[in-house]
Amino acid sequence: MYYNNKIYKEDLKTVLMNQIPLEKMKGCNILITGASGLIGSFLVDTLMLINEVYGYDINVFAMSRNKAGLENRFETHIKNRHLNLIQHDVNFPLESDYEFEYIIHAASNAYPDAFSTDPVGTIMGNVWGVYNLLEYARAKGLKRFLFISSGEVYGEGKDEVDSFEESYSGYVDSTNPRSCYPNGKRTAETLCVSYAQQYGIDSIIARPCHIYGPTANSKDNRASSQFVNNVIQNKDIILKSKGLQLRSYCYVADCVSGILTILLKGQTCSAYNIANSNSIVTIREMADVIASISGRKVLSEIPNSTKELGYNPVSKSILNTKKLEGLGWKPIFDINRGLKRTVKILDDLQKKI
Repeated sequence: MYYNNKIYKEDLKTVLMNQIPLEKMKGCNILITGASGLIGSFLVDTLMLINEVYGYDINVFAMSRNKAGLENRFETHIKNRHLNLIQHDVNFPLESDYEFEYIIHAASNAYPDAFSTDPVGTIMGNVWGVYNLLEYARAKGLKRFLFISSGEVYGEGKDEVDSFEESYSGYVDSTNPRSCYPNGKRTAETLCVSYAQQYGIDSIIARPCHIYGPTANSKDNRASSQFVNNVIQNKDIILKSKGLQLRSYCYVADCVSGILTILLKGQTCSAYNIANSNSIVTIREMADVIASISGRKVLSEIPNSTKELGYNPVSKSILNTKKLEGLGWKPIFDINRGLKRTVKILDDLQKKI
């Protein structure tokens, strides 16, 4: 499993190298929603490693709709008294006696297929999920609520804007069903700061760019995940567009170190971008990097109309990270190193199946 993989374990340890006051979490109950996802699962493993290295007795509550999926993903920790698995859909109120010091909300539809086939579920999942968790926090109390939003909230920027700072707001077409994702995130962000103002809930927002890594699940059909899956299956990479869209990317280990930095050092009601300035490439360039790593080719294929509806129409999405870097955060993995480790980890895991 992931946690016992040497390279993956090394990636987890890099999170501990940043200037993060991890001691603030000592003895705390921390809820991670979306715990079986790309970011959430790496977060859970990181917190378990912090316990292992520092003995902080952090009680990790990993939540997902699929209990069997949680048990399979965290098989390595299943007997650890500090890990608690919770089967729950955040679209419904949480009924529990647990009191959490921190909630990190990472549950959301986050891949194109969901945007095209379930736009209503995507937008309402973001709104109801945040609402139900904030209501729980209001009833039980907590130190801080962190919402994992998205760099997609910026929409399409003006040509003269080189990168998106947290105060920027670009164009999102509200009449396009694909806007279910960015507009759902925008509404959820406003809900967070509204609860802070009206009810005193300490809320904070992380806006990751396009995150990639070995922890992407099988349903994830984002381009980077599909490219990696292609080569792991000994297939050529299938590019389903011209691939000219320019994006900020970030390896999942750097993303998680950014999230923990925001959680423990960020300013209430603030939003912080998470991206790597050394990982700004087009989708085509990412495909070429993965192809060169694996010795495969890049082939073009025209997507069907349903799949195309879920694709991000934004031509350039580059996130400015000066605000997060001001908290002492620094990314470690550029695009080449991150992708090499992603492919290697997944290849090693596949060989053990």
